[in-house]
Amino acid sequence: MHKKTLGTLAILALAGLGLAQNQVWTMATPYPDGNFHTINIREFARDVEAATQGRLSIRVNSGGSLLPHPQILPGVRSGQIQMGEVLISLLSNENPVFDLDTIPFLVSSYEEALRLYQVSRGEIENWLSRRGMTLLFSVPWPGQGLYTRQPVNSVADLRGVRFRAYNRATARIAELTGMVPTQVEAADIPQAFATGIVAAMITSPSTGVDSQAWDFTRYFYDLRAWIPKNMVFVSRRALDSLSPADREAVLAAARRAEERGWRASQQEAASKTAILAQRGMRVLQPSPQLTADLKKVGQTMTEEWLRRAGAVGVNIYRAYLGR
Repeated sequence: MHKKTLGTLAILALAGLGLAQNQVWTMATPYPDGNFHTINIREFARDVEAATQGRLSIRVNSGGSLLPHPQILPGVRSGQIQMGEVLISLLSNENPVFDLDTIPFLVSSYEEALRLYQVSRGEIENWLSRRGMTLLFSVPWPGQGLYTRQPVNSVADLRGVRFRAYNRATARIAELTGMVPTQVEAADIPQAFATGIVAAMITSPSTGVDSQAWDFTRYFYDLRAWIPKNMVFVSRRALDSLSPADREAVLAAARRAEERGWRASQQEAASKTAILAQRGMRVLQPSPQLTADLKKVGQTMTEEWLRRAGAVGVNIYRAYLGR
């Protein structure tokens, strides 16, 4: 009887150990469920759970429901949550490299955006690593376009307009074009336009559709002015707590999510631009004058960036140019 009891206890202990090894990670993203970034992340989470046979589950909290955008990275760094997604340029005050893919017309195609990512990824990884985090994958937004209520043929038409800014680069664009920058997160765009806080913005077709921009703007100029990226990252402590096999399963799923996300972004650019037109917005190419004016802004911002970027940033920029 004594041996039978001990055997039963041993089995229960082993079962309990197995259960204890199962983990649930909490992840925060500021984007809604219908956004292609969030769709890709949820597929990544399913992929991880399948590959680890349920030993790791990722609970995705979308739409800023868990943490506001600016608090997501600090939340992962402090251990409050295990994973997060942020717009890379949101961190431009921390490191000039995070500002690089929001300089107007430095990148205007996915091929150029991928080359810029490849030469800058190492610095992004190093920055995160020094703060106890690991980069999993990065996915670009479609090229950024201008949304306005009135037609715009040159930068002169934008002077004095209240403009949605969401990072250092967009605030600087407003300053250089004579607009008035106002910080507005993606989730607050409709209310900001409805209350007159802003009257113009530069953002992707995806965000335009997410916010139903046709309710408060009439014109979309397909500038493709820059192709910014989001990044998904994880606490290194959480990643290191996994078995080697499960850790590799997460990293392999991340590689697949990155490849899938880049393809989805290109498909998104076409489909969401079409929706803007279907909803009654005038989808237009920028005039030669507007393009020339904004390229001057881009040249100014590139020169400013190089002055503050330091040796690491300058080397990244040269590598991107192939020098």
